[in-house]
Amino acid sequence: MFQATRCRLALWYTGVTAVLLLFFATGVYVYVRSTLIERVDDTLKHVVEVVERSLIIQPTPGSDVPYRVNIEASFRDNTNTVDDDHIDLEWFSPNGELLWSTLSEPLDIPLNLNPMGKTVHLAADHLLRQVTERVETERHVLGYLRVSHPWFEVTKPIQQLIIDLTLGTLIMVLSVAAIGWFLSGIAMEPVRKSYQSLKQFTADASHELRNPIAMIQMNVQMALSYPDLDTHLQRQQLKVIERLTQRLGRLVNDLLFLARSDSGMVQLQQQSVPLDALLMEVIEEQQLVAAEKGISLSLNLLETPTSNELHKSDNAFTLLGDWDQLARLFTNLVSNAVQYTPTSKEASVQVELQQTERLGTVGGRHPQSLLQVQVRDTGSGISEEALSHIFDRFYRVDLARTHDTAAGSGLGLAIAKAIVENHHGSIQVASVLNQGSTVTVSLPAYQGSLKMES
Repeated sequence: MFQATRCRLALWYTGVTAVLLLFFATGVYVYVRSTLIERVDDTLKHVVEVVERSLIIQPTPGSDVPYRVNIEASFRDNTNTVDDDHIDLEWFSPNGELLWSTLSEPLDIPLNLNPMGKTVHLAADHLLRQVTERVETERHVLGYLRVSHPWFEVTKPIQQLIIDLTLGTLIMVLSVAAIGWFLSGIAMEPVRKSYQSLKQFTADASHELRNPIAMIQMNVQMALSYPDLDTHLQRQQLKVIERLTQRLGRLVNDLLFLARSDSGMVQLQQQSVPLDALLMEVIEEQQLVAAEKGISLSLNLLETPTSNELHKSDNAFTLLGDWDQLARLFTNLVSNAVQYTPTSKEASVQVELQQTERLGTVGGRHPQSLLQVQVRDTGSGISEEALSHIFDRFYRVDLARTHDTAAGSGLGLAIAKAIVENHHGSIQVASVLNQGSTVTVSLPAYQGSLKMES
């Protein structure tokens, strides 16, 4: 499929370029040809002017024609000049009779007045460019001067130009075809990767949905197969079905959230959020799970000196955001840390909140206040290879827990990243094997009071 699309793209590149080059070559051909013809016509007109000025006109008393041209004296001096320029002269009487010519044989061409230039066909391969001018004085026609120039002065460079344009166009088309094939491969690479990611995402989602659905079907079939089953066992089956449907509901909600986030449809319910209070609620909710595993779970609020005195108040840890999404973000991070920290005497999960600063984007003069949350655990850590995929959807570091019903779906960190990006923040994960991991979230602090006073 991708190769066929790549071929079509390359053919489109080549076809469009070939058409453009064809128009360009045609324009160059027409321009050069018209320029050469114009130069030949200018030369012929110049010769006509020179010959007309050099004509020796004599009066003829007692004749019907008051003037005549002395042919021998007039054309004798022009013969060598026109021969050098491959130009032939013909002089006709007022009646159209040929009186003098530089041609070895008279042309079998009727005399037609054409002062602007005309192409005359003598044979299949012999053409002439001619200018015919009427010569008169005091309204008396003395005769007609016809100047001829061989057409090969035009056809020879035109033929060479056609050859050059054809070769140049072919070379350019072949080059564009090769470059188009190369560029189409580069253009298709992101599409191919996106398609592979979509295939992997679809396969993972199908796998995650298939297991609970299959278990629900199995429990329902067992309940239908044994209608006289003990009430206690039926309640157990219903509880299993309830847990599985809740898991399915969470998975569907997670997928729906990510899909809306990708399409930009997630709308934040903006409000002033005290992040310290929110983290306290999250810690309180996860405290029971941590205690059951013997893990010490704590929250530390660090007062960090800042250059902005306005933020050294009770609202130092306040930001503008969506409470529900931020609660979901930090619940995912803390629950992951608790879940993947093995039980030991020194097992702990520490959450730290502090205010930091970074230089603003405009000139770097005005610092921007940030709220930084670090979730640090003493778990087994994550390898460098796995860190590059930690935010991929359905990716789980501990493959042994992939099929464990207690394990998550692999969407937690992907959702966390989406929520952080929706709040214009950043998230990073640092980890050392057998020592633990640290997740750092930086979010812009609320600067409402600063805007009111400025």
